[in-house]
Amino acid sequence: MSRSTKKGPYIDAKLSKKIEKLNQLGKKEPIKTWARDSQISPEMVGHTISVHNGRIFIPVFVVEQMVGHRLGEFSLTRTFRTHGRVVERTTSPT
Repeated sequence: MSRSTKKGPYIDAKLSKKIEKLNQLGKKEPIKTWARDSQISPEMVGHTISVHNGRIFIPVFVVEQMVGHRLGEFSLTRTFRTHGRVVERTTSPT
């Protein structure tokens, strides 16, 4: 279920202040955040946001197509290792 439209998008207050400050200064340095549930706003386009995945920070460069999505969608938390492999059969000569 999606968020109510009357509430508006959720953007972490600290993250939006950092983005606003960098936009005023004209800098493009990476921003570390743990706010995976924050929605990407148009002001974030062109910035690199380092999103924490529970273990490390994953750098996410925000482009225009990402607006409206959540930051956590681009920082995967699980690594798929592969399913079991087929083992060769050993046949004895009898």
